[in-house]
Amino acid sequence: MRKIIGILLLMTTLLTGWLPLIAAGTYTVVLDPGHGGKDPGAVGKFSQEKDLNLSLALEVGKQLNEQYPDVKVIYTRKTDVFIPLQQRADIANKANADLFISIHTNSAESRVPSGVETFILGADKMEKNLDVAMRENAVMKLEADYKTTYQGFDPNSIDSYIMFELMQNSYMDQSLQFATQVQNHFVGHLNREDRGVRQAAFWVLLKTACPSILFEMGFISNPEEERYLNKPASMTQMAQAIVKAFGTYTHRQEVKTQKIEEPKIQDTPKQPEPAPEPAPQTLKQNKAPTTLYAVQICASRTILEPNDPKLKGQKCDYMKVGEWYKYYTAADEDRKKVDAARRKLRELFPDCWVVKVVN
Repeated sequence: MRKIIGILLLMTTLLTGWLPLIAAGTYTVVLDPGHGGKDPGAVGKFSQEKDLNLSLALEVGKQLNEQYPDVKVIYTRKTDVFIPLQQRADIANKANADLFISIHTNSAESRVPSGVETFILGADKMEKNLDVAMRENAVMKLEADYKTTYQGFDPNSIDSYIMFELMQNSYMDQSLQFATQVQNHFVGHLNREDRGVRQAAFWVLLKTACPSILFEMGFISNPEEERYLNKPASMTQMAQAIVKAFGTYTHRQEVKTQKIEEPKIQDTPKQPEPAPEPAPQTLKQNKAPTTLYAVQICASRTILEPNDPKLKGQKCDYMKVGEWYKYYTAADEDRKKVDAARRKLRELFPDCWVVKVVN
């Protein structure tokens, strides 16, 4: 049996408090239904993986559009066509994706295995998850001259996977956070069997320049689970779980235009009001509401010192939203200037976002 990623890694990531905050038109999700066309993926008694993957991806996209119209949804495919692995990653990178979700259906030689599992890129447990990685990467062999496209990588050769041990993935923490939320919602809300969050050497995750996961919705080789996966109601419920996980991961429930109101003062106070406590360091307040844009670089449950390593030497403002302190920099009324600042800051903060604040 494969094991979930080490508890220490999970706790370290979750304690950082880094959550992306979405502003209108600035967040792009790429949905990647695995397989398609001449590549059926895993095959069950009466259904094929490629069809299940597409059905779930389309339903997830539909719900995202309905609930978060300010989030841009892109598909690597919307019909039954074959899309090479590298092209899937290229679609995400060309779109400057903020999140990549590859949707798959699991299979095993035995009819017994069942449940959901979510993968992030990594080689920490490579030998335990090698069979899954080999199966998903094998699709590249359907392409002409695949060794040239994939730089000599052989999906069936153990030696080829050594490269994954040498990689550096700056999006691992964010990928792990989202993967954890997906598992939590499927297990906690849908009562699905938990196979955990795992690491594996998937080419499509290696080549996407953003937080990314590969989600296995269940086992098509398990008769009971195949029947479950083919029910329209199940597709709706699974999509809801992924969308809810998205909302939790992005702290989306707090994303709205935030107006900082001036304190109310009585016209003729009977006694002088005491001097107010010094306000926390925030974006400067103006009497007339002004729309500002800024780059959020991190969030923390506690106030950070100016020299805190998380800020990496950046001069920041912060604002408390709920229980989180949101740290911003490069605030300006000119959106183009803030976008330019974000591009530079991504070298230090790969997951930074542009946020809109009514000040």
